[in-house]
Amino acid sequence: MAIVLGPNRYGKAETRVVRVTRDGGTHQIKDLNVSVALSGDMERVHLVGDNTAVLPTDSQKNTVFAFAKKYGIGEIEEFALLLARHFADSQPAVAHARVEIEEYGWSRISGGHSFVRSGTEVRTALVHSDGSDGPESVVSGLKDLVVLNSTGSEFHGFAQDEYTTLEPTDDRILATAVTATWRHRGTGADFASSYAEARRCLLEAFAGTHSLSLQQTLYAMGRRVLEERPELCEVRLAMPNKHHFLVDLSPFGMDNDNEVYFAADRPYGLIEGTVLASDAPAAPAAWA
Repeated sequence: MAIVLGPNRYGKAETRVVRVTRDGGTHQIKDLNVSVALSGDMERVHLVGDNTAVLPTDSQKNTVFAFAKKYGIGEIEEFALLLARHFADSQPAVAHARVEIEEYGWSRISGGHSFVRSGTEVRTALVHSDGSDGPESVVSGLKDLVVLNSTGSEFHGFAQDEYTTLEPTDDRILATAVTATWRHRGTGADFASSYAEARRCLLEAFAGTHSLSLQQTLYAMGRRVLEERPELCEVRLAMPNKHHFLVDLSPFGMDNDNEVYFAADRPYGLIEGTVLASDAPAAPAAWA
């Protein structure tokens, strides 16, 4: 029986970098979590411990800090492309670089240098590059975008078995924490505008859809993004159903006309799906 080395990659995960840009007394903050993974001709390090082809993960971390200083940080997609191309172009053994970035938002309180974290929402970017002259892909997105409709949601007509206890409803709270990613057709988009508009489409579709199921809402959100943003070709969504159950107030002589709920954090339904443009190019094998 032959035993061979399968697909592999290595890198520095979760380098936390904060870049302060000072324009006189007014400062700008970029707060990132950067993960790098490299792959290529790495067989000898696995089989015989020859490190010749290995760029230390510490060097990868230092590159993130150096590039933050040298080039500044604008849109996270652009910073990820800069890093990925550098690693793939500068290291002969590296054939492919994967850079994933999370950005934590800060809002100005007052003056030029006081800020407050902008809720739980996190902006994301995932870039794959085989180098400046090779195939590349850019996937933008967000996670932990918490949204809620206090009405306009139903759930009935579902399959039932001997273990079903859930009662059908024509009026319920629909709440979720959206994780969404959207794939660009190329690498030259206006990433700031594209992100803002894709996010707007997600929110407007969530608010504007009279929902018969969370699956229906998921599809409406992905479809709205693709209908309005021609630079995008695929949207992936993961949406936990953050259940809200009516509290039985009858022991206290009170009715409860969809007014008082218990918000359960777990277990929860998890709805996931992909919405594609009909002319979408095939997703790179290394999407993940």
